[in-house]
Amino acid sequence: MKILMVLTSHDVLGNTGRKTGFWLEEFAAPYFVFRDAGVQLTLASPNGGQPPIDPKSDLPEGQTPAMSRFKQDLTAQKALSQTVKLAEVKSEDYDTVFYVGGHGPMWDLAESPVSIALLESFYNSGKPIALVCHSPGVLRHVTYQGTPLVKGKRVTGFTNSEEEDVHLTHVVPFLVEDELMRLGAIFEKVANWQPFAIVDGRLITGQNPASSTVAAQNLMNLLAAEKAA
Repeated sequence: MKILMVLTSHDVLGNTGRKTGFWLEEFAAPYFVFRDAGVQLTLASPNGGQPPIDPKSDLPEGQTPAMSRFKQDLTAQKALSQTVKLAEVKSEDYDTVFYVGGHGPMWDLAESPVSIALLESFYNSGKPIALVCHSPGVLRHVTYQGTPLVKGKRVTGFTNSEEEDVHLTHVVPFLVEDELMRLGAIFEKVANWQPFAIVDGRLITGQNPASSTVAAQNLMNLLAAEKAA
């Protein structure tokens, strides 16, 4: 089993002068779900090398078991520091792709022709795709058979009220919830910051950082079911 994990290379939070990047829990939790299952992992980002960690995702009060484990795991740290360039990966080499969230992807991955083509290639070839938190917004330009991939699909992602909670409603280039609904998706959500993931066919989405583990587990279950079938 081979899984591609995609992270952002973007580290500027709009025009705030603050830093952003990927959300550490959304990498660490799925990474260990996959690695503990014996999956072969490849990490990629638009620029390659070490992707930027959103400093807000690594504050003392926000630590999780997966993040603590990551900080003691040299193999994981080395893998993260050596991501391959996104333009160099092909969907045929992997069973699925998992997009790590954080605010960064809304600027680079959402608008990247390379990312858009990669997601379409995975989906068109019958493979599942999984995205968590802000990364479902990366689907905004992704199409399937001529219409938005998310149209008519049950999805979740970082909600408008969660964006309000972090006071970035007017900083982000678009709101994930609004954008997915504009594209015709059936957007579902639970209370802010609670774990929630949806599987609709081959599309898996998670609402927020707390949903990273369950989204990754759902992906593993889907792959196991496909293999059994």
